[in-house]
Amino acid sequence: MSRAFEITRTLPEDTTGADLRADVLGGLTAEPKVLPPKWFYDARGSELFDEITTLEAYYPTRAEREILLARAGEIAEATGARTLIELGSGSSDKTRHLLDALPDLHTYLPVDVSESALTQAAQALAEERPGLAVHALIADFTRELDLPGDPPGPRLVAFLGGTLGNLLPAERAGFLRAVRGMLAPGDALLLGTDLVKDPAVLVAAYDDEQGVTAAFDKNVLAVINRELGADFDLDAFDHVAVWDAEREWIEMRLRSREATTVKIPALDLAVDFAAGEEVRTEVSAKFRRDGIAAELAAAGFELARWWTDEGGRFALSLSTVPDAAGNGNAQTV
Repeated sequence: MSRAFEITRTLPEDTTGADLRADVLGGLTAEPKVLPPKWFYDARGSELFDEITTLEAYYPTRAEREILLARAGEIAEATGARTLIELGSGSSDKTRHLLDALPDLHTYLPVDVSESALTQAAQALAEERPGLAVHALIADFTRELDLPGDPPGPRLVAFLGGTLGNLLPAERAGFLRAVRGMLAPGDALLLGTDLVKDPAVLVAAYDDEQGVTAAFDKNVLAVINRELGADFDLDAFDHVAVWDAEREWIEMRLRSREATTVKIPALDLAVDFAAGEEVRTEVSAKFRRDGIAAELAAAGFELARWWTDEGGRFALSLSTVPDAAGNGNAQTV
């Protein structure tokens, strides 16, 4: 018998527009200028990112899928999850490997800011799996989450794709604490993280020869033009990807080719750019096992399992919520 598909909105209808205005105003008047990466992802940006994931130079998606295919059974056995909560679920494509492997799964709870992506993916999964309760949540996972209903435990939170690396260190700490706060002893966190490697490999993944990542990076300017009436000339900016060895992260930037002034009528703002001036549009941190373990421990998790792809490029880690005696629900390996 089919369980009902439900969708709950905790993100107010006007939040996206208000957040965009605040981020653009604050970011383009800052020194140096910054724009948050979440504004890449309108319909066009999502199409471009899907294209990026098929490029030979962009390994993270393939590497993570390799691990999921090989280890989904172990994840299921270690967690015994009855509820799967996926943060930033998007199309829920990779999640199907987990859904197939979890024999006792009762509820799938995808969380995303995009109502259209959520509805399409969640409805499809509900139809494919009539015994599964699918409850989609329109919410910003970087803010405090209130889970709808009382999904049964054990609960497994999945945060895949290396998205943790897009958060700055203080943001990561707050995010992990918030995830820990919505879980109970016996629950677990499945985390995808890209690993530190040869900088040439990393830069190539974020600056492909085909120019797809450049178009993706510049799409944030197209979003601002459309939503705020700005007059950015996308051809006047170059995409740049730089490895910061000290912080161990990739920075994506947009560099102005010449001195120019951009008008943003919705903000009553004119922004001056010097020739060669850059706007940071994304940070993508890369990790080491010891560092991940320390960040998880600081948030109240215990790292229990660690898997990498065959090439050692990407990692999936499974962390547990210890009980009062300090015991998790998965044997540490």
